[in-house]
Amino acid sequence: MTGDRPTRHVVVMGVSGAGKTTVAQGIAASTGLTFAEADEFHSEAGVARMRAGVPLDDEARWPWLRALADWMASRHREGTSTVLACSALKRSYRDVLRQGPPGVEFVHLDGPAEVIRERMSTRTHPYMPASLLDSQIETLERLWPDEPGIVLDLRLPLEALVAAAVEQLDLAVPERSTPEPTT
Repeated sequence: MTGDRPTRHVVVMGVSGAGKTTVAQGIAASTGLTFAEADEFHSEAGVARMRAGVPLDDEARWPWLRALADWMASRHREGTSTVLACSALKRSYRDVLRQGPPGVEFVHLDGPAEVIRERMSTRTHPYMPASLLDSQIETLERLWPDEPGIVLDLRLPLEALVAAAVEQLDLAVPERSTPEPTT
């Protein structure tokens, strides 16, 4: 790691339609953390599989999760803090992500399946059909007590979710520099 400030690495997790990307982008905008969308790390075969309505199995997920952990670790070595939108549905998946940089923390966006299903019915996603929601809900393992992170109710407004994540994880909000007065 470069510099004298430690890096922070946050994964906004939950099932498809929970609002991971929007919240993670909000955290990035509020704090200056570098944002990444885990969906962009999927292989072409994985994307094709999901487009066909077939959920990914663990074998298909391991290389994707390792690529995400490697991305965070690379940013850590550069001295850059990150926020990642990633389903991270199982403890074993989160364990792989934690093999990247030290101190990965999670923000689990959780809420009723009906609310998520309604959200998914009004949005388009390039390869995540609403038909895969049930498989994601079945796969989801909530954060264990020893996992660093917080759980937020996805029904809260975006601003409240971002503010709660920033506050509860004690993420530094960059100070705005004020121009020196001219004399």
